[in-house]
Amino acid sequence: MIGEAAAGGAQSIDRAATLLLLVGRAGPFGARLSEIVEQCDLPKPTVRRMLLALVRAGLLDQDPETRRYYIGPEIYVLGTLASTRFGIHPISLRSLVRLSQETGDTAFLSVPRGVYSICVHREEGPYPIRVHALHAGDRHPLGVGAGSLALLSAFTDHEIEEVLAANAEVLAEKYPNHSTSVLRTLVQETRAKGYALNPGLILPSSWGVGVPIRGVDGRPIGALSIAAIESRLSEARQREIASLLKKEASWIEMRLSEVGTADRPSRKKAR
Repeated sequence: MIGEAAAGGAQSIDRAATLLLLVGRAGPFGARLSEIVEQCDLPKPTVRRMLLALVRAGLLDQDPETRRYYIGPEIYVLGTLASTRFGIHPISLRSLVRLSQETGDTAFLSVPRGVYSICVHREEGPYPIRVHALHAGDRHPLGVGAGSLALLSAFTDHEIEEVLAANAEVLAEKYPNHSTSVLRTLVQETRAKGYALNPGLILPSSWGVGVPIRGVDGRPIGALSIAAIESRLSEARQREIASLLKKEASWIEMRLSEVGTADRPSRKKAR
């Protein structure tokens, strides 16, 4: 009986972990109950009951209007505690230094948070003329700025439309050069070129090139970008910098994958 109870408890933990992962992979747009049920081999009443238990524990959150489920505040706290070991920021620092030294210009790391992009690190290069369009802690709607545009372009078309709809008011009020129609065009250009370009839309003298960093599931989890004065970003140099950014993004993705694999206990060890 004790063994059966233990097995049942382990099964419940496995199921809860699966539901957490499914909601997390839905990203900033959340997941409906029906969508979660479609992705797991569990009855709808069981899924609902477990989701509500996770909400009570603070591991998930549910929007009272849309009824969508999102990662909860306790997950944020746990993620913050884990970030010093596993986070994209510390793993990216070496790449940011390499990029700033090799290009001479300023390198940035940005991450998506909801429908916004947040700059989490700025690494100055040795070139004496620097741009000041972005600093650590700055937040812009997704699509505003090279790194932010790289992130937006890496989402699905449906997600992009949801982001644009959510940010329409703030874009119209504070970012006149970034209307939803302009951003749609920039997304198309980014996908065609293979890198994002900000041609001085925030500050006329500040241009930027950016590429996304993807997680193991292929979704964008961050972006690397380089900003410089316009005269230093000819089309040929844009391609050169994009190549360097992609190389470092791949290195970061590999390191994130290695860290996750090395520290993930096998089922055999976890018994």
